[in-house]
Formats: sequence, C-alpha cells, structure tokens
Amino acid sequence: MQIIFESRDAGGSHMRDLSIERVRFALRRLTALVPWARVQFSDVNGPRGGVDKRCQVALKTEGAGMVVIASLARDWRTALDRSLTRATRVLTRSMQRSQKPVRGRTAKLALDS
Repeated sequence: MQIIFESRDAGGSHMRDLSIERVRFALRRLTALVPWARVQFSDVNGPRGGVDKRCQVALKTEGAGMVVIASLARDWRTALDRSLTRATRVLTRSMQRSQKPVRGRTAKLALDS
C-alpha cells in the first residue's frame, strides 16, 4: 500500500512516521482493498488553539471507490485515530455489504425445492 503524507502545518509534519505506521496498522486486514492512502494534516485556527487540528484520510479502494474521512480534535494523534477508526468502519461495512448473500425471493425458492 502506498501512503502519502501531507501537512500544511509545521507542527503536523513531526507526525509523519507515526501517521504512516498508524495507517498501516489500522488497515492491515484491508490492504488488499486499499492500494493507496493519503493523510493530510492542517491547523484550522492557526496558533489560537482550541479544537482545530484537522486530519483528512483519503483511501482509494477497489470496490468502494474513493473514501474520504475528516475529523477535528485538540491534538494531531486524536484526529488521526478518529479518522482511521471511521475509515476502517466504512470500508468494513462496504465489504460486508458486497459479500452478503441475496435474501428474499431467491432464498425462498431454494428452500421450497
């Protein structure tokens, strides 16, 4: 999996190695579905502080297309973890939907035989 890291803030650039490691860990079971990932950090308010650290995770997937998740938090690590949690949940759900057996009329016909 190719992981691209971008930071529009100097404070976020020190998160590069940790971010790549966290993305690989969070998506370890879904690596076959995700050939490409991009992590972007930006500071919304600048030096004023507050809940303004933004992490955007974009995943190019084989079946679900492009999945983009963004989250805001007080610090970079929390924003990254929230984005990755939501991204893995979305990918897992879409994968489960595609693997579910067809229910309804076809299942009823199979039982009647």
